[in-house]
Amino acid sequence: MQKIFLCAFLILMLFPISSGFSQKPIPSTLSVALTSDSPFVYKDKEGYTIVVGNVENRSELTSVTNVQLIANFYDETGNEPLETVLGGTILEVIPELGTSPYVIQSESANPNITHVSIVLKGFSPSPSKSQQLVVESTDILLDENLRVSGILTNGGSPITDTFVYLAFYDAFIPPRLIGISSTQIGDVEANEKVDFYFNEEIDQRAISFQIFAQSNVFYSNFVDEKIPQQITKLVTISGVSLIDSQGNKLSEITVGSTVNIQSKVLIHFSIDQKSNETPYTYYAQVKQSGEKPYVEFIGKFDGRFIGTGSQSISIDWIPENSGLFFIETYVWDRNNIPIADKGPIVLIVVN
Repeated sequence: MQKIFLCAFLILMLFPISSGFSQKPIPSTLSVALTSDSPFVYKDKEGYTIVVGNVENRSELTSVTNVQLIANFYDETGNEPLETVLGGTILEVIPELGTSPYVIQSESANPNITHVSIVLKGFSPSPSKSQQLVVESTDILLDENLRVSGILTNGGSPITDTFVYLAFYDAFIPPRLIGISSTQIGDVEANEKVDFYFNEEIDQRAISFQIFAQSNVFYSNFVDEKIPQQITKLVTISGVSLIDSQGNKLSEITVGSTVNIQSKVLIHFSIDQKSNETPYTYYAQVKQSGEKPYVEFIGKFDGRFIGTGSQSISIDWIPENSGLFFIETYVWDRNNIPIADKGPIVLIVVN
């Protein structure tokens, strides 16, 4: 009997025991993802490269924490990263089906950095924070800076490490996160109301922002606000139409045919008064209608307005799919700052 037991033991020893059994697995219900493969990247006044974006918790059951991101900063060759920086999300705990911004800065003000890649390294399941904070805006003013006043209300127990955030978004669909600002509130007593105030120099591409807050144990609602429009714009997009090669306006087009997306614009004054010229970039974005609009086409044309008054700009488009489409147009300067409000939206049927 002892020989049989010894043989069985030796046979079992021949089979490897997986080291995975010694680790606690992440529940299969968890799913965390970057909301965009192309985050917004810019250089600040000191020359540091800043990358901002959003991380989404797609789980309906579990909050997540300790979200770690790797930012690789490259030069134009893109062979090996010049720098690699580990970062995390603004929200310490991302609730179920929630989203949190992130901001990662390069370690140095390296002028050779031209692009950045972001990789999701890992995350952990977490107990949920309670939504006991409420933020609301009381006044929004745009002059040289964006000035936002508001009130934070703590509906729960005393809290510490409280911050209020502004997340800025541009006009693209879906909007891109292009900046984050924060103000520290600190300790807040139970049922206390605290005023907060922002006075921010903002990117001119920003057209909207979100207000939200978090503390050591609570988080808040998200408030969406529009940035007040500047009093004046250099250019007005007065009309958008689709034109065929003969100059005829179209209400329906066919897959594979070349059409011209044309905008009539009114130039109010020139940027360079000496040359009487206004350099611009014209964008046309075509989206297929649906619950989640699909971007069919984004066209870009660089040009120069000469003088003021009415002029036309255009981009060619060859439809690849049939259906109902929305066409949106934009005019920006060469620094990607809007010099016109978004043009009238045009609907077109592609057969």
